[in-house]
Amino acid sequence: MVVKKTKNRGREVNRTELAEINGVSLPTVESWVRRGCPVVQRGGRGRAWQFNTAEVRNWREDDIRAEASNATHANKDELLLRKLRAETEQVELDLAKAREQVVPVDQFERAMTKAFGEVRAGLRNALPGRVARRLLGESDETKMKEVMLDEVDQILLVLSDSDLIHECDLEIEDDEEGDDEGADGE
Repeated sequence: MVVKKTKNRGREVNRTELAEINGVSLPTVESWVRRGCPVVQRGGRGRAWQFNTAEVRNWREDDIRAEASNATHANKDELLLRKLRAETEQVELDLAKAREQVVPVDQFERAMTKAFGEVRAGLRNALPGRVARRLLGESDETKMKEVMLDEVDQILLVLSDSDLIHECDLEIEDDEEGDDEGADGE
């Protein structure tokens, strides 16, 4: 590795070395060059690419700042598109709610907790007794594993046939509209 010292700090390196120093891939370095990364010498026909590490570091800092400021200073058209996109997403979410295709996350989490509790209870309640009977007097480890896996599969099959999550677990709670109109005798 030939390293040349330059006047403005840093050192001259080739593309591979620049990629290694910055922890990026060669295509990333090529992308940087297309976006204006400073080059000491362009490569080609037996000449290696040369970059000054200090100049590249300064350019990267400026490039990162520019990207960050572009993200925060969107123009009017970009803001209108973002607003339109957000409004569209809200309408689609409202439609999915109206079609009862979504439920609030907390209700889904409660239903899943209940379902996993039933799976756990099914395994803990049925497995030990069933396995103990089948393994009584067994000493072959392979046979023991087969029996336990068979029993787990049977219990999971029974659980898969049962409704672990009921519709009532996922009913959308509608606080805004009074669904209890019939309770007043109307």
